[in-house]
Amino acid sequence: MAMTDLEGKVALVTGAASGIGLAIARDFAARGAHVVLSDIDVEHGEAAASELAGARFLAADMSQGEDIERLVAEALQAEERVDILVNNAGIQHVAPITEFAAEKWRLIIDIMLTAPFLLTKALLPGMYERRWGRVINICSVHSLRASAYKSAYVSAKHGLLGLTRVTALEAAEYGVTCNAICPSYVRTPLVEKQIVDQARIHNIPEDEVVEKVMAVEGAIKRLLEPEEVAGFVAFLCSDGASGITGSAQTIDCGWTAH
Repeated sequence: MAMTDLEGKVALVTGAASGIGLAIARDFAARGAHVVLSDIDVEHGEAAASELAGARFLAADMSQGEDIERLVAEALQAEERVDILVNNAGIQHVAPITEFAAEKWRLIIDIMLTAPFLLTKALLPGMYERRWGRVINICSVHSLRASAYKSAYVSAKHGLLGLTRVTALEAAEYGVTCNAICPSYVRTPLVEKQIVDQARIHNIPEDEVVEKVMAVEGAIKRLLEPEEVAGFVAFLCSDGASGITGSAQTIDCGWTAH
């Protein structure tokens, strides 16, 4: 795709201060979009937005409904519309179900499932009115497969894929598509923070976690890079992808080929 094929579009990306979200924001900006970056990390979010042409940062905690309402209001006030919504914000917690704290479960579900629902609900009417829109949910190979010790994360990602499909069915007649991208492990701060927990739970050295845990299911034995996911997101926002909706697009190094 040409690097200007999103010229004039307005995109809201959550979890955009680092990792996949930041890579998506950078890619969108390079393609001419006006990007609203949102994250709970104000320092890194503001720094990222300052480096991108036509971008702004709006802080928001995706576990708080009031923050989500304010984010939508401020984004619409600043940009007048949102054409593309990327639900990317997420956290992780690794523990057996028997040791999984209920408050941690609720937090993960709030951030990774309830927040995408609330943002989608708030922004769909404007997309419907303009007869064009793209909702991209950054799901996971764990939307399609399960791994032990990640009950809340796997449940949230399975639910987000369900929300993707329902949104696609309801939005199709208005020229709005909704798709999920399901990557395997991506080299992000979220993944890097898991290494200590994974080493402890699996009783292996930290330097063996990528090989023996994270990459073991893939045919291609490596982590993905955030830019690979960002390129996929950009394609799904293009006119060339206007017939793709309700899909679970895998970029998983062959994990689900088994």
